[in-house]
Amino acid sequence: MSQVRTLSSRLGRGALLASLLAGTALATPATASAQWVTTYEQFYLQAPHNWTFRNDYQAADRLFNAFDYGHAILYEKLWTMPHASPDELEVKQYDYLTKRVLVRPPRIPLEEAAIEIKYVQLAPEAKQMFEWAHILHRQLYDVLADERLDQTAKDREVQRLIDYYKTRKDVAFSSKPKSMKLMQEQPYSLAFRKQYPKFNGLIWGYHWLQVGLYEPLMVGKTVDERQAGVRATTARFWQMLQDPPRTFPYQMPMTPAVAPVFAARYQEAAIIFDNLHSMHDVISDILANDSVPRHRKRAEIMLAAERFRDDTSYVMTPQAWLTMAGHMGIENMGGPSVGFLPTLPTPTVTYGAVMSHDDRTGAMVGFKSGQATGGEHAGHTNMTPTPAAAAGAAPMAGMNHAGMNHTASDTSRARTDSARRDTSAAHHAMQHGVTPAPSENTAAQAMMREMHEAMLRDPAIRARVLANPALRAHQQHLESMGAVDSLPKAPPARRSSPATPAAKRPPAKMTPKATPKPADPHAGHVMPTPKPPVKKPPTESIR
Repeated sequence: MSQVRTLSSRLGRGALLASLLAGTALATPATASAQWVTTYEQFYLQAPHNWTFRNDYQAADRLFNAFDYGHAILYEKLWTMPHASPDELEVKQYDYLTKRVLVRPPRIPLEEAAIEIKYVQLAPEAKQMFEWAHILHRQLYDVLADERLDQTAKDREVQRLIDYYKTRKDVAFSSKPKSMKLMQEQPYSLAFRKQYPKFNGLIWGYHWLQVGLYEPLMVGKTVDERQAGVRATTARFWQMLQDPPRTFPYQMPMTPAVAPVFAARYQEAAIIFDNLHSMHDVISDILANDSVPRHRKRAEIMLAAERFRDDTSYVMTPQAWLTMAGHMGIENMGGPSVGFLPTLPTPTVTYGAVMSHDDRTGAMVGFKSGQATGGEHAGHTNMTPTPAAAAGAAPMAGMNHAGMNHTASDTSRARTDSARRDTSAAHHAMQHGVTPAPSENTAAQAMMREMHEAMLRDPAIRARVLANPALRAHQQHLESMGAVDSLPKAPPARRSSPATPAAKRPPAKMTPKATPKPADPHAGHVMPTPKPPVKKPPTESIR
């Protein structure tokens, strides 16, 4: 006891406590298996544009808070309930997220460590990697939403934020593109998407919106266009929740496909976000796959995290990354985030299909699992995309026409499906300066023009377009861009038989002229906001 008092007088109580704790840890290695963690939290880079997106786009910003909850509860359940029924995530947690948390999302960002308590103890370094990348996400929204900044100032601020992000070598994702082999071809890969297709699709829907919202902020010419664009892109996310997992993305959304203008201007940021979203899938697979023993899960997560941070493991060139995104197909990733038609695109692969790509060129060389189901990818495994395809438009050349029966119904269905997948992407490419290939893409645009005009020659379709302010405005916008001809006129009324004298014709009935509907203040290049997938939102909220 006297020795303890002497030591206390020399070192002080704090040092004594530290010495005793260290001695205890050394004396009982079997029970004290905690790891030494050196990562730390770091906050926003100070800037006048901070919180702009939260203030000006509140509905979209609050959804991100709900997304944080969804990621956190997913990892916590996978780690703490390894033998639970799939219904725990696919039904209970999915319904809670889509019917309560997303409908009434938290007003401020959540402290994820309070939700994923046990998972954070398992892999605090991985949690911090996600937190640091999410801060970059949110600060970039702020820059692009700040109406005080011109394009030069935005470019400067984006680069400053990326440089700030990269100062944290211990938690920053590499800005070199990673091959899909790192995400989809490891021993533990694909477990999560196979066991939990609805929740996996929801996570991919999150990622679609997280990168997709950059695009309306960039392509809108005025503040009103940017506001309307963000509302439309957010509404498209809600549309994905209508019939899960069928209406969710069938492939992990990649930024060059979903937000090609953003990816072209800020390529380094786009690569970081694709790597971030890829690692989300990897951790889900490690936690969900029973072939990874419980005592090995932390080691596998740490190995994957190290690979995503370094600039050497599973690296592709930026051009190969762009090519790979084009070959995976925008129609399989949820579709473009701006300029879309009211209906969701029709995927051309089976859900969660794994395509093999050449790491040197990015070209698709086949399927590891799953298959093509039709459209431009069917039967073509070594396609070279046009520049428009690399920027996100589905490649039209090389379309599989084998076995097509040219009946009226089949032709109409083919035109509808093709327009659903490609009109908006081609229009987006034209609108935002993506240069088409001179031969095959010109032919594709001509085909799309013919399909579009053929549909509008149908009286029922033409009437629906004229009756819907948003569709009518979209048609007028396409006309102004020269993408299509003017809306076809209605066929002239049939003349009466020459044998019937005009004097004997019955007088025409007079009907009062319908009162025109007031102009839609939000009409433009925007689809109407669909209702959330619940009839009656709950009264309580997550705070």
